Amino acid sequence: MTASHYSGAIFFRNAIAMQPSRRATEDIRRPADYRRVIGGLLGALLLNASELCAATAVATAAQSPDEAIAAFAESGPMLPVAEGLFLMGTVRTGHDSFSLTLQYDDTEQPQRRIWLDRYEIDRDEVSLSEYLRWLTQQQRPIPVEIRTLIEHVTTVHALRPDTVARWPALYVTWAEALDFCRAQGKRLPTEAEWEKAARGERANLFPWGQRPPTPALAIFGQSHAHEIPLVAPVTGGKEGRSPYGLHHMAGNAAEWVADWFGIDYYMTMPGRNPPGPATGRYKVVRGGSWKSTPALLRTATRSGAPPDRRASTIGFRCARSVTSSALPTP
Repeated sequence: MTASHYSGAIFFRNAIAMQPSRRATEDIRRPADYRRVIGGLLGALLLNASELCAATAVATAAQSPDEAIAAFAESGPMLPVAEGLFLMGTVRTGHDSFSLTLQYDDTEQPQRRIWLDRYEIDRDEVSLSEYLRWLTQQQRPIPVEIRTLIEHVTTVHALRPDTVARWPALYVTWAEALDFCRAQGKRLPTEAEWEKAARGERANLFPWGQRPPTPALAIFGQSHAHEIPLVAPVTGGKEGRSPYGLHHMAGNAAEWVADWFGIDYYMTMPGRNPPGPATGRYKVVRGGSWKSTPALLRTATRSGAPPDRRASTIGFRCARSVTSSALPTP
């Protein structure tokens, strides 16, 4: 029995209790008397139903848009990346003219064979609902940029909470992304881990292979006057998934990784599990976003941003180390 049925039954029982005794009702002969009794019972039931609807409306109104979005939080799976060697970066060429098969800039050179221990990485970018739930659990304030975005898309554009809940978490600083991952028993992936997860062991130009990006493969090349992110659900993007099955490793949201950005780091990085430079000014951002050109969607293209930056184009995913067997020397 639902709450409305249960409550209605109480009203009906009380209404019966308030009616005259059987002996008294024997004196009620006229149809008008019967109509009066039945009308009273129906009125009580209708009043009760109205009160229940009003209470439901009040409860719904009491839930803020960010709380409604956070209620849909659901974590996706982590996928394994086997230990072994992969090609990181792009082969140096003497051509000055640009094409997708050439380097984006000199920071992704020289190409190196890098060994990585086995690890796991999120299949999906962290969603807005997951991030909002974590902020609530940690009793952290919601960034103004996120609150403004939510208010705009749920009022002006009338988007439903379950739709916005599946967007990637945007306007997140590098430190906040790191804290989120640590709270889940994870961490941000290193730049090398991110690149291997995106391109596989065969140095794919894009996560899906060598073909140039299309709208069916990635979310990119979008723009909007009000900076409303034209993104896809984090669980989408299956057509353009990486060799390890990860979604949106190109486009949708660019992603923070653990490393500081080193302009010439590829020349000096260790051949096994490179951790990135010890210091720097910018943190590495990988993968390109919903606004990016095709060149920024390449698996080897590098970019960076100040770690305290909040952007409508930058999100993140988490990784986790896995104990490996003894490793050969690369």
